[in-house]
Amino acid sequence: MASAKHGFALVTPASRGLGFAFAQQLLAKTQLPVVATARKNCADLRDKLLSSEGLPQDAEQRLRVLEVDVTDETTISSMADTIRQDYPKTPLRIALAIPGILHVEKSPAQIGAESALHSFQVNALGPLLLMKHLSPFLPTKSSPEFPISENPESDNELKLPSHAIYAMMAARVGSISDNNSGGWYSYRASKASVYQIAKTFDLYLRGRCAEKALAVALHPGTVRTDFTKEFWSGREMLEPLDSAYRILQFLAGMPAGSKDGRGRCWDWKGEEVLP
Repeated sequence: MASAKHGFALVTPASRGLGFAFAQQLLAKTQLPVVATARKNCADLRDKLLSSEGLPQDAEQRLRVLEVDVTDETTISSMADTIRQDYPKTPLRIALAIPGILHVEKSPAQIGAESALHSFQVNALGPLLLMKHLSPFLPTKSSPEFPISENPESDNELKLPSHAIYAMMAARVGSISDNNSGGWYSYRASKASVYQIAKTFDLYLRGRCAEKALAVALHPGTVRTDFTKEFWSGREMLEPLDSAYRILQFLAGMPAGSKDGRGRCWDWKGEEVLP
């Protein structure tokens, strides 16, 4: 099992779909402790993750599942307190903050105040609050670099870089420059916020952490999950594990010192999605 100097990984939420796939990949392809979150049924999520194929024997020791609802800041604060207690002096090495909710509005007349507010609470305020409580765990300028993979010949191991990665989930439909079809008003607007949050947070990390940590936004592609179920027909779909694997490979290869990479939004193919 990795020591404190290797850091820990976090996926929030990890209860299904892409988040579940990220947690699976981190358990299977790294030696890091993995913190996964769910709004409810944490024990069920733990059992489901540990029943995944291809996990090493120490996965049960490395997995911690915590209850988090991003619309309730007290649960995020409680998660941070638990991490401090369970992983003292252990820095956050890779974080995937990916809350998302979709309320479909095809015309302005379909916009409801309550559902639109919910979109912003989950898609925009959620990432902000997660960033608030998780940023203290990231390494600073004076922190030592993370050790590089101890098994460089292993094809099954994700070769993480020596810096920390903080990734948050945007969406291509949040891009103003890419908006050619309209609709989905509250989802587009709330996901557009993530582009700004990622950029602003990365500027903060440049000052506090220098090249020890970076922040980016992500577009995972159209992934075959319950979230996208009503849009499966006639679309090219990615399976969650495929999208998660390709995103993690891209993130692991992104240099922290590249001003052209950090603070921007990238898709599962490693191509930039412009704001």
